[in-house]
Amino acid sequence: MMGLAGGSHLHILLALLVTSICTVRSIKLDVSGEAIASQLLHLATFTDDPNPAVTRIVFTENDLLARGYVKELMTAAGLTVREDPMGNIFGRWEGTDPNAGAVVSGSHADAIPLAGAYDGTLGVIGPIAAVAALRRAGYRPRAPIDVLMFTSEEPTRFGLGCIGSRGMAGELTAALLDEKLDVNGTSFKEASTAAGYGGSSHQEILDGTLIAKGGVAAFVELHIEQGPLLEAEGTQLGIVTAIAAPAALRVFFSGDGGHAGALLMPNRNDAGLAAAEVALAVEASVLETGAIDAVGTTGLFEIGPNTVNSVPREAKLEIDIRDIDATRRDAIVASVLQTVEEVAARRKVRHRVEMINQDAPATCSNQVIQAATEAAQELGASHKQMVSRAYHDSLFMARFAPTGMIFIPCRNGWSHRPDEFATPEDIERGVKALALTLAKLAGSADAAHSEL
Repeated sequence: MMGLAGGSHLHILLALLVTSICTVRSIKLDVSGEAIASQLLHLATFTDDPNPAVTRIVFTENDLLARGYVKELMTAAGLTVREDPMGNIFGRWEGTDPNAGAVVSGSHADAIPLAGAYDGTLGVIGPIAAVAALRRAGYRPRAPIDVLMFTSEEPTRFGLGCIGSRGMAGELTAALLDEKLDVNGTSFKEASTAAGYGGSSHQEILDGTLIAKGGVAAFVELHIEQGPLLEAEGTQLGIVTAIAAPAALRVFFSGDGGHAGALLMPNRNDAGLAAAEVALAVEASVLETGAIDAVGTTGLFEIGPNTVNSVPREAKLEIDIRDIDATRRDAIVASVLQTVEEVAARRKVRHRVEMINQDAPATCSNQVIQAATEAAQELGASHKQMVSRAYHDSLFMARFAPTGMIFIPCRNGWSHRPDEFATPEDIERGVKALALTLAKLAGSADAAHSEL
């Protein structure tokens, strides 16, 4: 009797699985890439700089207007909106299983100065459209589905990226947040409180933002590639397997300076030349690895007094080193730090180094990769597995939930610039792939009901 009962239960479980898969595959999605592109362009009008440029800094007037528009779209799609103390915005579609963790999809809507209309925002508007399409198709989720707009993915205002997702993952301390002030000396607490969020302290904000264990069953982010590979190869979708993470450091050199004509060459300790050597060493250290996934950038280079007839006495560098392999990336960092010491001693300049952050890369979940791959196959879309070399909120969602990403091509691989662009056709395909992926991860309520 025990064997018969076990076999019976196994039969039911297999039937449930097969019925669920068939139900997901039978979904007929009505998605308009033109309509989504129109919404993205409308969102882009909330900007501090005239279109096609988009400048939208967290908790500023245009950011608040963008938040209002996103919440309107969520409500129109039948989602229940809630916001946490950090300003992360959730739009929930309730499932039939009250004990299931949520399947979540989202990205960000803040934009660095003079950016474009698609980075991040596709991953906010896209899942709203995906949920609306699933509703129209008659699909009902077993697990709840959340659309999520993260706060402050870009580091523009507070010098720290992915603040909202770091807070959700428990990867941010109040002490670190206390240190992060904007150019006007405003703290995150002050800015978020003025925007209608916040709390009495950074610790209270973090306590109210942290996601409980098991609260997210899976996370998937739709994004433009921000690279040229998909377009160059004619591939329609990218399924992300790993997300690179940066180590960022700030290097200061100081010398004694002097008159450009009167100070003889043997007597100089030029801070600018010391900095130039280190900038070149960043490039050399990365190239020595021979790894295509390792990159290094000296994106900020300042010297003082910054005048043609004075020997530089101050220099500041900000260096970004990224890789999907943490060990290899950290070895590059160590090599650069060693070079800083050697150059400072040889050029007789004083120096100081600050580590801004050194986050761990993330490996995407096989569960999400498989769901996204099946979705691409069912759409008949060409696809490839690839890594994300850009930084995303997915990096921190992967700390506590099975996570993956879906890429669509963007023109020339351009991003973070006003002429950033993705075609309506690619947008439509990406949203359909996302919708099917969400349905696979959330499960079908109707499939379960038909067997019980």
